[in-house]
Amino acid sequence: MSTVEISDLHKSFGRLEVLKGIDFTVESGQVVCVIGPSGSGKSTLLRCVNLLEQPTSGKVIVDGVDLTDPDVDIDAARRRIGMVFQQFNLFPHLTVRRNVTIAQERVLKRRRDECDSVARENLEKVGLLEKLDAYPPQLSGGQQQRVAIARALAMNPSLMLFDEPTSALDPELVGDVLSVMRQLAEDGMTMLVVTHEMGFAREVADRVVFMDGGVIVEDGPPEQVIADPRHERTREFLRRVLHPGTDPGT
Repeated sequence: MSTVEISDLHKSFGRLEVLKGIDFTVESGQVVCVIGPSGSGKSTLLRCVNLLEQPTSGKVIVDGVDLTDPDVDIDAARRRIGMVFQQFNLFPHLTVRRNVTIAQERVLKRRRDECDSVARENLEKVGLLEKLDAYPPQLSGGQQQRVAIARALAMNPSLMLFDEPTSALDPELVGDVLSVMRQLAEDGMTMLVVTHEMGFAREVADRVVFMDGGVIVEDGPPEQVIADPRHERTREFLRRVLHPGTDPGT
């Protein structure tokens, strides 16, 4: 069963066409990693999946709901989609507990005691239960990103979107965030991940999608796309990412 179905997706900003006819699906329980150079359209694609960006044309269907239908209840549809951004987007003046409970209360209309229980459960899942009453500025970047993941999980999403979740972190903090994401994958969460972390994509992804110039150049299992890419553009990109500083022609 497909959680995400994207067909002939186009997105333009003025005269600049960023997505040029994207077609792909994400099956329930799959982890799909999207890789590619800056400006290839990866983040725009992700933002079109929950309509943070309105597609110019094409269809985006999530859990059987056509998000591009003008009559869709987009707020209801978005409740089933969790998103984790490059920046953590936490409320600095609210405790970790309140950051994780506020959307539960206001969007899902849960009782405060239920919100607190769900917050504790998900903070424990990301290894930060002891930070329940801390404020975001008191946390490291990696801890803040793990709180952001807990906040998204607290809404019981069927799909998690990650937009380069480790790109703003110091290298020594990346591992803890990726460890949480690995555990989510093992638990069967459907995940669409824009990432530059090739090790994570190789180990965790069911499929890797390589984008360049607003199109999907290559789509397949990591052992094919990363280890034995078919397209020269994919090979060139991976040489630059995996062996920085080397001559692309070598």
